[in-house]
Amino acid sequence: MVRHADHGAVEWVESGGGPLIAIPEVVLPFWTGADGVELASDYDRACDVDGYIGLLPVGNTTALVLGDDPASTAYLPEYGAFVRWCAAESEGQLLAGVPAALDAAAWQREVHWDIPGAVVLFDAAWPGNAAEKAGHLRIALEAGRYAVRAAYAEPGPETWLGLVQLRRIAD
Repeated sequence: MVRHADHGAVEWVESGGGPLIAIPEVVLPFWTGADGVELASDYDRACDVDGYIGLLPVGNTTALVLGDDPASTAYLPEYGAFVRWCAAESEGQLLAGVPAALDAAAWQREVHWDIPGAVVLFDAAWPGNAAEKAGHLRIALEAGRYAVRAAYAEPGPETWLGLVQLRRIAD
C-alpha cells in the first residue's frame, strides 16, 4: 500500500475558479484557453461541460475536462485516478481516504478517451502554450484508449473528494 502521510506528498493543481483540463501534450498549442478570438473561447467550451467529466476536441484528438467543482486536483498513478480535494483537514487525511472512496464510489457513466500519450493537467483558462507558467501537472500515460469514470465520495465524516479514474482498455 502506498502511504502519503507527509504534507506535500503529491503535487496539486489549482484552478482560478473554472474547470481543470487534461490535454494531450502533443496538442497543447491548439488550446487557446480564455484568450480565443471566437465568440466562444476554448475556456467557454470547457465551462459548458455538464457534470464531473467531459471530452472536448482539441487539434486532432480530445481533452478531458474535470468539471463541476474547481477543487485542487492531484493524480495518483497507483490508483490511475485524479483525486479532487473537496474537504479534509489535511492532505494526509484526504489521501488516506482514497482507497475507501474508490471502493464505495457511486460511479457515473464512463466515457472512452483516446489519447496519443502524456497529458498535461492545468486550469482551462490558460492557453496550452502557457501551461508551464501556470500550475500544471504532466501525467505520463501510455497512448491508447481509456475508460474514464467519475464520482463524488465521502470516505469519512469530514473527508469529501471527487474521483476521476482512468483504466486502459483494448483498442
